[in-house]
Amino acid sequence: MTAIEKSSGNVYADLGLPDADEMLVKAQLAMKIGEIIKARRWTQQQAAEVLGMTQPKLSTMLRGQFRGISEAKMLECLAKLGRNVQIVVGPARRSAAAGRVEVVFAA
Repeated sequence: MTAIEKSSGNVYADLGLPDADEMLVKAQLAMKIGEIIKARRWTQQQAAEVLGMTQPKLSTMLRGQFRGISEAKMLECLAKLGRNVQIVVGPARRSAAAGRVEVVFAA
């Protein structure tokens, strides 16, 4: 019988990667960028021109290979796609030893 382990909600943490929180944030940002491009029915070349990057770099990012792309660059891409980007810093919950990083997309 196969044992099933419940996910923490972060596959990168579940795999034991050292930069799991950052990777999860980048994955969420890349997913949203991809959704916007798809909704506009743009080719990757059209999107790359708007975003100020090469098509191969965009393709790599959208496939989840974003180690060479900063979170700041991804946030800039969202702004170029017409999205407002807000960064909110608040106090950690009392029960948490450390704060957390979370991406929330407004409707």
